[in-house]
Amino acid sequence: MLQITELTFNAWGRKFLEDASVSLPPGSKVGLVGRNGIGKSTLFKLILGELAAGGDEISLPKTARIGSVDQEHPATPVSVLETILEADEERHTLLGRLETAEPEEMGEIWTRLIEIDADAAPARAAEILVGLGFDQENQQRPMSEFSGGWRMRVALAAALFAEPDMLLLDEPTNYLDLEGALWLEARLKKYPHTALIISHDREMLNEVCTHILHLANHTLTLYTGNYDQFEQARAEKARLQMSAKAKQDAERAHLQAFVDRFKAKASKAAQAQSRMKRLAKMQPVATTIEERVSPFILPSPPRPLAPPLIRLERANVGYETGKPILRNLNLRMDLDDRIGLLGVNGAGKSTFAKMIAGALKVSEGELHRDRKMRVGWFHQHQIEAMDPTDTPLEIIRRAMPDAPESARRSKLAQWGLGYEKQETTVASLSGGERARLLLNQVAMDAPHILILDEPTNHLDIDSRRALLDALNDYNGAVILITHDRSLMEMVADRLWLAADGTVKPWDGDMDDYAKFVLDRAKQAAVKPSQIKDETAVAAPSSNNKRKKNDKKSGPSPSTLRHAVKKAEERMAQLTADIARIDDDMANASITNPKALEGLTRARTKAQSDLDAAEAEWLQAEEALAEATA
Repeated sequence: MLQITELTFNAWGRKFLEDASVSLPPGSKVGLVGRNGIGKSTLFKLILGELAAGGDEISLPKTARIGSVDQEHPATPVSVLETILEADEERHTLLGRLETAEPEEMGEIWTRLIEIDADAAPARAAEILVGLGFDQENQQRPMSEFSGGWRMRVALAAALFAEPDMLLLDEPTNYLDLEGALWLEARLKKYPHTALIISHDREMLNEVCTHILHLANHTLTLYTGNYDQFEQARAEKARLQMSAKAKQDAERAHLQAFVDRFKAKASKAAQAQSRMKRLAKMQPVATTIEERVSPFILPSPPRPLAPPLIRLERANVGYETGKPILRNLNLRMDLDDRIGLLGVNGAGKSTFAKMIAGALKVSEGELHRDRKMRVGWFHQHQIEAMDPTDTPLEIIRRAMPDAPESARRSKLAQWGLGYEKQETTVASLSGGERARLLLNQVAMDAPHILILDEPTNHLDIDSRRALLDALNDYNGAVILITHDRSLMEMVADRLWLAADGTVKPWDGDMDDYAKFVLDRAKQAAVKPSQIKDETAVAAPSSNNKRKKNDKKSGPSPSTLRHAVKKAEERMAQLTADIARIDDDMANASITNPKALEGLTRARTKAQSDLDAAEAEWLQAEEALAEATA
């Protein structure tokens, strides 16, 4: 699909690519990875033609359509659903022509609309929007009523709906919550064309990608498989390189020793000259240079407080005006708890975090907390609120007013901000550097609870791993809100769900929650109110057929009654078998242990079968009750 041949690109006083070549297979899902600032987004701009490479080093099929999500969608008066439908340019053009077409053209237009399945477009658009967090009501609202983050979601939805032959996505989960990221992951796995995805979300790279494209040392290297397989391949490659280098170094030392020993002897001069030539021709074996990632410093509280750290009893919390956002909270948190907070945007996760941090008070009920408890609270809006003219050194001076200058600079260096970065303005720091500065700063007082609201948005994969290591070493409580499923699974040992105006423990793991999110999106996407009749392309017969199929979904009551009867007969037979085995065991001779051993095994298996039969009977009874209700 995409062919890059000996691409070299220099700009802004630095080198990005040098003789880089790669070919992406059609239909592949490729994760583009590399350190922050290495040039991944620059490569996207070169592919899109926004930057000139200088020749024909980048080639795509002539008819290929390229789609990307470069910026948020404009704040127009057009509804969200209409905006997505307009992304299919051919369909939108054909529908426009219908209004002014001559009668002889109408047949041709209708034929083409049927060929591209235009009648299914509103339902398909609605399904995508539901997956990205737009409910029925929001789909009908104009674009101008949404914030920039939500308009970014619309731009992503439009790109997915248009289904270009080459889809370019640059950190698509950064403006999604966990639910949106889970849905996008499932959607991209089914995407029918080629996709090139810049992402630091390890779970997405593992679940979606068929290939990994690694940008490092100004070159591109394509690996087959997901991110875990890429790491294994790189580790093996590095091992082989080190082995080859050691072998070459040994050979070089052997040749040099011969030259040093015999170069002055006339009888050995020819051999010494030959070995000197071999030494000169030896090309050094290139080895993989591992860049060091600075650790995160998350000091643990010196003295644990008496449990519990937090206890909520029938608590309501909200803002001064309006109804409570969260109601009837009955939760407890201890010092060793690692809580993963789930829930869609707007469900109250940030409100809950503010309450725990002490920024919001409960309006009713009780919140018990130790007065000595310290809270470290990181949230994504802190990065946006930073003064662009500030510097890391000025920030640390305010945080450590009594410390000597050398201690302040040493602290910044520990956080990964070297001397050259310490007096750089915040505007000149990368997003990852700003996130690193703030994450370390909120934890520097050794809090008893760390609240982390989307801490990984600007961190690359290696920095995320460093954060994970620091959290595992931290001996305090953690509340984690993140769209990074891998981090959530590795950190959280308990899950709480914000939904329906409250927060409750989630009875399940992340796999259960992912299934719950995807099932909910599917159910919401098939509601009739989501499908507009704007095209009137669908034939009435197809609607009638769909209704008939809907009525036939699920087993009939007669089938369920038969299943109940079979389960009851099976239970009666197994109960009789167990009774017979019990009699045989009672009559068996104590001097015949082998017979007793066989009967014991048969008794265990019969009991297991009886338990399974009872479970089937109960399930069939419940299904029958629902079917006949």
